[in-house]
Amino acid sequence: MIPAAFEYHRPTNMDDVIALLTKHGDDARVMAGGHSLIPMMKLRMAEIPHLIDLQDIGGLQDITIHGQRVTLGAMVTQHELINHAALTEVAPILRETALQIADPQVRYMGTVGGNVANGDPGNDMPGLMQCLDAQINLAGPNGARSVAARDYYEAAYMTAREDDEVLVSVSFDSPKSGYAYEKQKRKIGDYATAAAAVTLTKDGGTVASASIAMTNLSDVPVWSEGAGAALIGTRCDADALKAAVEAMLGDIDPTEDNRGPVAFKRHVAGVILKRAITRAWDRA
Repeated sequence: MIPAAFEYHRPTNMDDVIALLTKHGDDARVMAGGHSLIPMMKLRMAEIPHLIDLQDIGGLQDITIHGQRVTLGAMVTQHELINHAALTEVAPILRETALQIADPQVRYMGTVGGNVANGDPGNDMPGLMQCLDAQINLAGPNGARSVAARDYYEAAYMTAREDDEVLVSVSFDSPKSGYAYEKQKRKIGDYATAAAAVTLTKDGGTVASASIAMTNLSDVPVWSEGAGAALIGTRCDADALKAAVEAMLGDIDPTEDNRGPVAFKRHVAGVILKRAITRAWDRA
């Protein structure tokens, strides 16, 4: 398919991006790597009269580490997450997640901002950012603001970002010592049938804190507070894993599609979460 006609803009500063968004309103969209937006345009699922490319905006490609605080610019690619040694040292779960996104060709262009911004329930980074309790940093005509990742997603492709705002970065503290991102998918390059992000810490041989988020099991990523709480004070034994899975299953709401019926997805979600918790526990 060929997309409908559009006007291409490539501004060099954020003020011009926001001015274009303000001028054209719903007729304008920003593009990072383009792996979500361009296919939708080609399929005529989205008609964008004004396409604003962020490639030339300075600072959006930066990875900043200040102590325990990590900030990723919106245009940082999955490939850069995989190959940035200092980032892997402080937040190895990012590399582990990025390696499971699509394939190398996509990861060379696919960006953090594009993966996080548009509310696609199948994307991997939104659930990870909820697990990490990240802040999503936005710029708009009224200035800068931040939204917690756990509050950002409202429904499929609907987020707290206003139409005239741009996601410029995400920020989070270096994650807990035990971590894992587990993903089950039909084939390389596919969205997850189910995926789980887990971070946890130990204290005295038991879980002191835990955070769990699930991907592609509802119309938004699901941070399961109850699943994390079920692990506190345990040694991640069979009873604790069962309790965490039961709590998680109460929070998700999968739908039947070409990845399987609801019962299958719920089963896979339980298997994937047990694997992720066990691996995070072993690493803590």
